[in-house]
Amino acid sequence: MRDSGAVLVINSGSSSLKFGLYVEHSGQETVRFKGSANHIGAEEGRLVLKDGEGRQVRAVDVRHPSQEDAFREAVRHLEEAGGGQPRAIGHRVVHGGPRLRQHQALTPEVLKTLEDATHFAPLHIPPALALIRAAQARYPGVPQFACFDTAFHATLPPVASTLALPRAVRDQGVQRYGFHGLSYESIVARLAPSVPARTVVAHLGNGASLVALEQGRSVDTSMGFTPTGGIPMGTRTGDLDPGVLVYLLRTGGLDAEGLEAMVNHDAGLRGLSEGTSDMQALTRDAAAGDAAATLAVEVFTRSIAKTVGAYAAVLGGLDLLVFTGGIGENSASVRQRVCATLGHLGITLDARRNDEGAEVISSQASVCPVRVLPSDEEGQLARHTRRLLRG
Repeated sequence: MRDSGAVLVINSGSSSLKFGLYVEHSGQETVRFKGSANHIGAEEGRLVLKDGEGRQVRAVDVRHPSQEDAFREAVRHLEEAGGGQPRAIGHRVVHGGPRLRQHQALTPEVLKTLEDATHFAPLHIPPALALIRAAQARYPGVPQFACFDTAFHATLPPVASTLALPRAVRDQGVQRYGFHGLSYESIVARLAPSVPARTVVAHLGNGASLVALEQGRSVDTSMGFTPTGGIPMGTRTGDLDPGVLVYLLRTGGLDAEGLEAMVNHDAGLRGLSEGTSDMQALTRDAAAGDAAATLAVEVFTRSIAKTVGAYAAVLGGLDLLVFTGGIGENSASVRQRVCATLGHLGITLDARRNDEGAEVISSQASVCPVRVLPSDEEGQLARHTRRLLRG
């Protein structure tokens, strides 16, 4: 099969798979094809493939029992559309444990280290390994690379990364790692070369976190040892009093696996609303007077505002607030609710621009600009993969 000179990037989520084929033009990574497979593991699924201009070239209803099945279906459609064999493959890996904190080639040694780190992220590392093996089987001999979401946060100072636990526990690698690193990297790349000195980015989606950036470097972030920590999310608790977990272990009839399932899949907005984690549905139901939906939205937005305020304290002020991610980019209501409580930081919104989803949504009177910027994890994956390929 012809080598296309393109890099294939694979970005797996809990129930979705995003992928893209990128070629280099004038030193920039340009999308040739981009797609997604949704509802992985459900009875019904859908795969969509678009070309570099955003035109839909494939849309098929197809069930994907696993990430590997979705990957095989995705590359089949890519090849039928004329993608050719990739020159290299880049994988987003959520967590690499304490020893894998830099983007790097997937050598046998790195794969073994990743396997040994499974207990740091048992929900994320095994599916990532399965997807890597599927890609290696499909494209033997093609260089493959891992890009870790935790790598961006390797700059966290000890005061931010250290958890208040005994040294014997901390020596096992129990610390704050931070996640959504590729998303945050893409925002910094978008802002470059003029990245404000004191920036807070809110990546708001089904998984949600915030980061405090000092001169574009991560100095604090809301997610911690795992992607379950921080602010409440679609189905994840966010930070909890540890006593709650001890209480549930003692009295709730839950073992470690049951507890893990609850805090990751049955909590957050879904638990608060008693049914849904969909922000569009929640804001609609809240506007109609639904008490549970109102509480869910208010807990979510208050937690975001509290974290922005805390990071303004960490940074000694705030020069820019950025919203990104599916909710951050698309929910004017969430942005309005968050910013309504941040007037003491000099933030005021332009209601019309916010409703329209403009890039700059702060008013002319706002001391601190507020922007809405799209996350581009796949583009960031492509840039890292090409750089690593060249050594």
